[in-house]
Amino acid sequence: MTGVAEALLFDIFTCAEEELFLFEDLDYPWQALPLLAERLRSRLPTGIEVGEGVSLEGVFVDSPQLYVGPGAIIEPTVVIRGGPVFVGPGAHLAAGAYVRGPAYLGAGSTVGHSSEVKNSILLHGASAPHFNYVGDSILGPGVNLGAGVKLGNLRLDRGPVSVLWRGVRVETGLKKLGALIGDGCSLGCNAVCNPGTVLYPRVHVLPCAVVGGTHSRGTVGRPQSVSRGRGEP
Repeated sequence: MTGVAEALLFDIFTCAEEELFLFEDLDYPWQALPLLAERLRSRLPTGIEVGEGVSLEGVFVDSPQLYVGPGAIIEPTVVIRGGPVFVGPGAHLAAGAYVRGPAYLGAGSTVGHSSEVKNSILLHGASAPHFNYVGDSILGPGVNLGAGVKLGNLRLDRGPVSVLWRGVRVETGLKKLGALIGDGCSLGCNAVCNPGTVLYPRVHVLPCAVVGGTHSRGTVGRPQSVSRGRGEP
């Protein structure tokens, strides 16, 4: 099982053509995360480059390789560390956002006030707008995280993270892995995804729910509960 289609969890993402390089020749989507720095480094210009209409005034940048596309908005007090970091055209990084590279923030994506993104991929139109933590995760197009949503990436016992993949438990070999979220998913305020959570397209997670496993359709989670998926697409 190789190639882009399989690595996208069988239509979990509706990638723009320019985003497909992130998933080429992979068996599973999470394999894109340990390769993210290498793949961005080979594609981005060296140093810091910003597109037309972009200002980095008041932005703290400590990154060896940063590209910001035209029309992107990066507000004062944003912190960008490590790299490489790609910020797509029309993306919006609000005041107090913290980006720890490597990171891919696609066109029109949002990292909002006091949100942190670390070693993650936000495809075009994905939004982490308010007080979110996105660690070692992949957000598909149009995903929206409600205020306070956290995507946990580290098990309490510090063990390797496994994923429930089409009904089979697969060992990823990764110590840190957050959530894989399909296009159009919406997560309610203060929801939490445990490490290795998979949400297929258009799943809704209720506010304050704690979610793990794999979910393929509908609305999941109950407030203050743990919802376990069965892994069937």
